Amino acid sequence: MKVMVLVKATADTEAGVMATRDEIAAMGAFNEELVKAGIMLAGDGLKPSSHGARVRFAAEGRSVIDGPFAETRELVAGFWVWQVRSLQEAVEWLKRAPFNAGGGSPVEVEIRPFFEAEDFGDAFTPELQAQEQRLREQIDRNN
Repeated sequence: MKVMVLVKATADTEAGVMATRDEIAAMGAFNEELVKAGIMLAGDGLKPSSHGARVRFAAEGRSVIDGPFAETRELVAGFWVWQVRSLQEAVEWLKRAPFNAGGGSPVEVEIRPFFEAEDFGDAFTPELQAQEQRLREQIDRNN
């Protein structure tokens, strides 16, 4: 099963407070463990919402809202994409992450499974599955 691990923003991440050398080294060591175990497919940190924008889609059109955004607890500061056998395996790996080792503000991390083809049932026709496969192959060639 493929999951996205969403690291929630904090007041510090939204203020642009950068990680220390020790924090970067600890996270690098954890990421290395994930890669060696074949778990980590992708991952990155995100700049504060003051560097971003949102696009709101409504019947009357689209509107752009520039950051920063007020509700820090609803923002994402980083992510991983992991390939695991189960949600429980993802939880066990995540418990080993070196968050809050220095005792700062609590960090909240969410794990969300990706949809699988079978989740869509009959609506995901063979033609649509073939289209999806072509797109994935094109993405791989583009990278």
